[in-house]
Amino acid sequence: MFWRMCYSLLGALLLPLLFVRLWWRGRKSSGYRKNIGERFGRYTTPPMRGTLWIHAVSVGETRAAAPLIALLEQRYPGTPIVLTHMTATGRATGAALFGKRVTQLWLPYDYRFAVRAFLDHIRPKWALLMETEVWPHVVSECANRNIPCFLINARMSERSAAHYARFASFTRPIFSAFTGVAAQTEGDAQQLQTLGVRNAVVTGNLKFDIDVPENVRTLGAVLRQRFGQRLVWIAASTRDGEEALLLDAMRRHPNALPPETLTVIVPRHPERFESVAEQLRTQGLAFVKRSDECDVPPDVAFVLGDSMGEMFAYYAAADLAFVGGSLLPLGGQNLLEPLAIGTPALIGSHTFNFKDISNTACATGAVLRVDSADQLIIRAGTLLRDDEARQTMHDAGLRFLEEHRGAAKRVMQWLPEINPKS
Repeated sequence: MFWRMCYSLLGALLLPLLFVRLWWRGRKSSGYRKNIGERFGRYTTPPMRGTLWIHAVSVGETRAAAPLIALLEQRYPGTPIVLTHMTATGRATGAALFGKRVTQLWLPYDYRFAVRAFLDHIRPKWALLMETEVWPHVVSECANRNIPCFLINARMSERSAAHYARFASFTRPIFSAFTGVAAQTEGDAQQLQTLGVRNAVVTGNLKFDIDVPENVRTLGAVLRQRFGQRLVWIAASTRDGEEALLLDAMRRHPNALPPETLTVIVPRHPERFESVAEQLRTQGLAFVKRSDECDVPPDVAFVLGDSMGEMFAYYAAADLAFVGGSLLPLGGQNLLEPLAIGTPALIGSHTFNFKDISNTACATGAVLRVDSADQLIIRAGTLLRDDEARQTMHDAGLRFLEEHRGAAKRVMQWLPEINPKS
């Protein structure tokens, strides 16, 4: 009861700041200033009824939900699907993937009044929350209304579990309120059960079910033509601080990469595009922006990937990839995306958000791990000079993906008793 009161009090204190935060983030990503009323349970669209609700917080979760949504459409044709997000990039990705096939909304902030208004508006038959989206009022209000609420593609690191466990009197009732949990791995299931989850099964990771649309490969070929006849490597989904580490390492090892190699840097968040551009300018490094829509001159060694929703195309246009968020203790980003497109990948040592996937991928030779930016540049140069080694990693990556597919079908089989038409 004490921690529940503290949670509610903290939320009340932060409420005015949320408008400031949305306005601030909207300076560089206009999506945050759109449909703000939805964040607080206010809607301009007609109310819905009998929906299938899936919450995918951002880009990775939205892409992972795609194969599951396709199966839901097959099983329940004509049933409205509501897809909610928290980030502007997630909502933009959903729009690109599904168009008008689903209704997209913001998940309201976790205030009881907003959650109640949201549930009144969409009237879901059940709720599927992706990965680690455990919001106290969302879960408890679903339980109060007898709306089955499932955590799917669930993951729980030891670090996160320890954090939740410190507030067990508050968090245990929330985890125990889930109707069921479909975990990515046995380790995730065990961690979740220690936190109070009662019905946990292991269905695998939905991100393995990834399909690469043909139009993505076509765009990748266009980008590759613009990059020119040279070796290309990409630093993808880089986070704050990683670009500086990479550029400094490249300066310390000027001959590590083969001559005329093109380096493509794609920051994870669009609000950082300009700050990364400024870093390149400050160091006197000539570069071309993706948004310039032009060929890259032979004497330009850098491209800034300042576009959204094109990560697969960047991977398709590269000979080698580094998956960011892993040089610094940030947990890493989705390393399955370059493997799906057939691009060999390097990762840093900080991949706790993808612990099992990264360890297994490294063990099979599909991915190589580096411990520092210096080691990254040196290893990248070695691989770019070795076509046979890259081909071996390419083959291992495709085998690794194929061996772990099927999570979406297993989730659907796990929910046979759920009938949204009843």
